[in-house]
Order: sequence, then structure tokens, then C-alpha cells
Amino acid sequence: MEKQEKYELLAPLVESLATGSDDEIGVLANVCAALREAMDFFWVGFYRVCGDELLLGPFQGSVACFKIPFGKGVCGTAWQRKETLVVPDVEEFPGHIACSSLSRSEIVVPLMDETGEVRAVLDIDSKELGDFDDTDRQWLEQMMQTVARQLWKI
Repeated sequence: MEKQEKYELLAPLVESLATGSDDEIGVLANVCAALREAMDFFWVGFYRVCGDELLLGPFQGSVACFKIPFGKGVCGTAWQRKETLVVPDVEEFPGHIACSSLSRSEIVVPLMDETGEVRAVLDIDSKELGDFDDTDRQWLEQMMQTVARQLWKI
């Protein structure tokens, strides 16, 4: 099955997982599981904004970094810029934080509330170089907007 087809099937599931619950941790945990299972990603997780750093939230995969400062690494930079970052080769990203030596490429999608402030970021890692593209960006942004809308009633 092609990537596009997988996302077309996954998007309604993610919406249903986010609908009808205001339990942020539970929703994010189920969304992680759905993304990893459907797309066979190496690592999928959320980092939640807590003060001036991101703290590890629900995830699926190997042990991860617990804290990420604002503006640091791919996750902290996506938070700072309030935009999705697609990194074809993490070794070439200035200041990359290597939580796993197996991670080769990455996509990070911010989740924003009604005021436009980032409340969390979705972080997905791959063992393959250049594994993420515009298709991933578009679908993941769309799904994370749905999750944010449901969780924070925006």
C-alpha cells in the first residue's frame, strides 16, 4: 500500500481517537500507537510544552530524551519557529539532539492551541535517510490540527 493510501485510512482513525475525550495523555498515547502501527515508523512520540522546555509525553519506541530546551534540536526548533520541520538527515541538522543513534531522518509537527501557542510537538523518527516528504508533512499537519482542535476545543 502506498504512503498516501495509508494516510487516507489513518486520518479518520486519528480523528475518532481524539473525539469525545479531553484526556490529553490518553488521546496522545492512542494517536502515537495508531501512527506507529499504521505507518511502521521507528519512533513516534509527543513532547509537551512545560515552561521553557519540552517534556517527554506519550510515545512508542525505544527510550527517548526526557527534556528538550526551547530552540534546541529539531523538536525545540520546530516549537520556536511554530512550523513543521522535515529533516532528511539528522546528522546535518545544526544542534541535533541524538536520543537514538539509530535515528537518521525526522519530522516534527507542532500542535497549537486557539491562541497560536505551541502546546506540544509530534516527533517521528526513521532509521532511513530522507524517509519523510511533503506527503507526510501535509497529512501529519492535518491530523495534528484535528487532535489539537479536539483536545483544546479550538
